[in-house]
Amino acid sequence: MSCAMPKEFDEIRPYEAEEMQQAFEGLLNDRQFSLMLKGFAPWLPKSVRNGVLRLAFIGVKTPLDFQKRFMRPIVRYIIRKHTDGLTFDDSQLRECSHPGERYTFVSNHRDIVLDSAFLDVLLIAAGYPTTVEIGIGDNLLIYPWIKRLVRMNKAFTVRRGLTAHEMMRSSQLMSSYIHYAVTKKQENIWIAQREGRAKDSDDRTQDSVLKMLAMGGTADSGSPVDSLRELNIVPLTISYEYDPCDYLKAQEMQQKRDDPTYKKSRQDDLDNMKTGIFGYKGRVHYHCAGPVNSWIDRLSDLPKKDFFTAMAHQIDKDIHLGYKAFPGNYIAIDRLSGTSLYADKYTEEQVATFDQYIEGQLAKVTIPHPDVDFLREKMLLMYANPIRNRNQATQV
Repeated sequence: MSCAMPKEFDEIRPYEAEEMQQAFEGLLNDRQFSLMLKGFAPWLPKSVRNGVLRLAFIGVKTPLDFQKRFMRPIVRYIIRKHTDGLTFDDSQLRECSHPGERYTFVSNHRDIVLDSAFLDVLLIAAGYPTTVEIGIGDNLLIYPWIKRLVRMNKAFTVRRGLTAHEMMRSSQLMSSYIHYAVTKKQENIWIAQREGRAKDSDDRTQDSVLKMLAMGGTADSGSPVDSLRELNIVPLTISYEYDPCDYLKAQEMQQKRDDPTYKKSRQDDLDNMKTGIFGYKGRVHYHCAGPVNSWIDRLSDLPKKDFFTAMAHQIDKDIHLGYKAFPGNYIAIDRLSGTSLYADKYTEEQVATFDQYIEGQLAKVTIPHPDVDFLREKMLLMYANPIRNRNQATQV
């Protein structure tokens, strides 16, 4: 780093290099973390498990070292075991960028854990100098060992459930940290385009996310354009052939329909994380658009409110144009419309495979009195919306 980390970031930032060893020892001494490790190798004594981890940790000096040594093999295993391949198209980004640049990736949101983890693996494999720092909601940091582990893995904390006053301060702090990470630490950032996942895959950028990003920065003009230009934002599209959490999202939609006061529990969040990581995803594709700095100046004369709305719409267009279409997407559109408009995009065998998949997911629903027709429609909508949005973006 080019200068000392400001103390104001201590409550949210990832660990620095000099803190990694102490954090690692804290993990090994955490009782709940030890119990979790025991589940993977119950036949090994604790001293042996810890000894193996200590040997593996030799040479790990930074969070990036930790990701390469510990996290990358795990993510590669998930790719091999639970996908039919992970692909990456960064051609537009390379055309508009210079070697060594850092980026703030603003993307649609498919998985709480893997969205950024897959990106990390792709960036390193493609020759980029570093991975991404990410924001993790404190609602997911339910155990001390989880918080310690994600901070070792280049995560900063996003506070949830705040009052309006607390939210303003938290947003200002997070924005200042993100700007510091990109410009001073020379890190990339990954951030979702909205808070939480779009349950129906109708991915839209929230103005509030852009407003938060514009709060920080070193621009003297006070212009949101100048502040956001500093972050070198790149719209990123994540496409899943199959979303392992689709039935959980549909189930939650019915629960909210039947009980407007329904809220997920912490256990629900953990179940979603586990299903997202270990569920079958089919093919997964990541697509980078060109940086927004290539067009953001065109919006500079707009009033602030209109500026953020216009920028969100343009980011949405870039994300929607980056979707990779799979047969199931087209089948879902035709199922919902009762037509065969896209029949040339799939075969009868692919229809049978997709139908079997949907019925298999519906069978996993556990709520009392499942409304199967409602659930099926919502699941089909998840697969139809990306192509509907891409088609619309193509026409604009």
